[in-house]
Amino acid sequence: MDIVANPFRAQAAPFDIADEVPFPSTDAQAPMALLSKCPAHGETPLRASAALARDCGVADVAIKDESGRMGLGSFKALGAAYVIACEAEKARQGDNWQEALSDRAFVTASAGNHGMSVAAGAHIFGARAVIYLAQTVPESFAGRLRAKGAEVRREGADYEASMAAAGAAASAEGLTLLSDSSWPGYFDLPHRLMEGYLVMAEEIARQMDNPPTHVFLQAGVGGLAGAVAAHARKVWGEAPVITVVEPEAAPALLASIKAGRFTAASGPVSNMGRLDCKEASLIALKGLARDADFFVTVGDEAARKATARLMAEGIATTPSGAAGLAALLDPAIRQAVGTGVDSKVLLIASEGADD
Repeated sequence: MDIVANPFRAQAAPFDIADEVPFPSTDAQAPMALLSKCPAHGETPLRASAALARDCGVADVAIKDESGRMGLGSFKALGAAYVIACEAEKARQGDNWQEALSDRAFVTASAGNHGMSVAAGAHIFGARAVIYLAQTVPESFAGRLRAKGAEVRREGADYEASMAAAGAAASAEGLTLLSDSSWPGYFDLPHRLMEGYLVMAEEIARQMDNPPTHVFLQAGVGGLAGAVAAHARKVWGEAPVITVVEPEAAPALLASIKAGRFTAASGPVSNMGRLDCKEASLIALKGLARDADFFVTVGDEAARKATARLMAEGIATTPSGAAGLAALLDPAIRQAVGTGVDSKVLLIASEGADD
């Protein structure tokens, strides 16, 4: 477990990142307007837990439950599918949405739910989807992707290797690379993808009677955390204490904040597989260097226990989906971020349980 207070918060000190890297979008209305046309779109619930509040010594714990999002079981349904919908809106002839992208093919790498969002979005609008999976991704997930019409290719021992293969395929085969991360020269599509996540953030803001005092946001490459933190600052200002939570095995954002610049992390494989990313998205990193107050890591056992606690609350999720709660359950983290008896805590259960 590691805890780092962010010295770059609200740009109190300059963080070493290129000017060309954009900050995350805060325009929630754009994705809300487009996704409102999708028959599968619907607001996910914000659940209260008196038991967790009592056990953590706080006034309230609210959990945004993304396990049912658009039938895909994850907040990531709001990301890649939104990007593909934007492309379809530009390309369609009349009301022919189903064939709007029949001449397009999208390629990505995925450790889980991002690939499902790409596959679903491509299927809806008539495009091809090619998804690269590392050898560590379960075959059951590959089957789910194929059921959505995606072509699945296996490459590499980890996410980074499969991402490199996806990039090579995009260049060699004329495919559109649709990653949920960003790096030098690749910003437009991931910036729009993160904009899609603002639908969830806007729902939370409407669902909460009062602003939270503390927000815990799990992070892999950082898309969810970066988008929600930027929106939180827009609607709630500087008051909420925002804590970014990563696996001990993959502290990409925390390591970068420690170094004052982008830094790749290293470590073993984590049971928080969706968060097990060794390199942060530059867009998310730039936003979180401005917006987040703390960066912390949690271990696999803590995430496993948090998963069981959410199951007891009726929320079926994974260690990745429960990572924010894992941080809240840690007394040392609670003390560091300043929770107390009057605190109102916001968590996100970012995905449903694995099949």
